[in-house]
Amino acid sequence: MDFNTEREEIIELYGNHFEKLYNIPPLAARILGTLIIDGCKTGLTFESLVEKLSASKSSISTNLNLLLKMDKIFYFTKAGDRKKYFKPANLSERLANFHKLIDSEMVIIDRMIDYREATASCPEEKCNLENVKAYRTHLIEVGKVFTKTTNEFKQIEINNNNNK
Repeated sequence: MDFNTEREEIIELYGNHFEKLYNIPPLAARILGTLIIDGCKTGLTFESLVEKLSASKSSISTNLNLLLKMDKIFYFTKAGDRKKYFKPANLSERLANFHKLIDSEMVIIDRMIDYREATASCPEEKCNLENVKAYRTHLIEVGKVFTKTTNEFKQIEINNNNNK
């Protein structure tokens, strides 16, 4: 197996996935994929990202700033070194962000149920109410799974940081 080819294909898969999932530019998605593959140990510098992705400094900078604002990546510095080292957000943070989306949708769904219960006047609206209630039940279950998994990842991350 050619591991360099496999690495490039995985970055491209991540890139396509994140581009669709987060509605971000292709370069931002590939930066995130590159950080997941190559930045998990020590992080990657701005210069190394410019080199690895063969993109202009301004394009890398713009997309790094976008990913930072979206909390998809973070950076740190090292004592005596002026460079920033970029890493992907922890998996627990990525899951927590998905959970925030679920919580946000739950607020809307709860209002929809209240509204529909007060106004349903025909069989179609009553059917819609039942569908929305079933969807709410589904979101509650998904939220429980996200909470459990997020807590498990947080513990793994704590253990990994303690073993460094």
